[in-house]
Amino acid sequence: MNNGDVSQGRRRFLIGATSVVGGIGVVGAAVPFVASWNPSARAEAAGAPVTVNVSKLEPGQQMTVEWRGKPVWVVRRTDDMAERILEMNDRVKDPLSEEASQPDYIDGPLRSLKDGYAVLIGICTHLGCSPQYRPEVSPADLGEDWLGGYFCACHGSKYDLAGRVYPNQPAPSNLVIPPHRYDDEFTLTVGLDPEGAA
Repeated sequence: MNNGDVSQGRRRFLIGATSVVGGIGVVGAAVPFVASWNPSARAEAAGAPVTVNVSKLEPGQQMTVEWRGKPVWVVRRTDDMAERILEMNDRVKDPLSEEASQPDYIDGPLRSLKDGYAVLIGICTHLGCSPQYRPEVSPADLGEDWLGGYFCACHGSKYDLAGRVYPNQPAPSNLVIPPHRYDDEFTLTVGLDPEGAA
């Protein structure tokens, strides 16, 4: 074995070791860079859109997602629920949501882009409590005229299943509807309208 062979072996080892350490350094630098592409918690709280898959939501069920630090309720409606909303047209304060805070592309008594889903900000329009989802019909504590909806235990405000407030309630207006769109059949994005504007 001559000194030339030893030098070549050392050279290959040093080149290999340097390549491995350099590769680890590149990966270490890339991970925070790629992670920075995701919106931060601060950006999400400030209004970054939130995307949610609603495919596992059973008919009649409600799920809650957070957008801008607020609860957003997504309810998968049954046909019976939609019919009960229409029955409430003459029993709610603002049936066509003329005084409500909602995007211009939301209209009609169901207040939704898809009749099968409701998307509502879960904060009472009175003093900011979070109403309870009460989809059952005629429960003992809400009376036989109750056709399902939301009940705010803080001050007694009642809303139907479309978030429309009953008359003579502490709450002055219907529940707020956030900007939202459906990217496909089961993907909902809260915070963007159907054209992509925030």
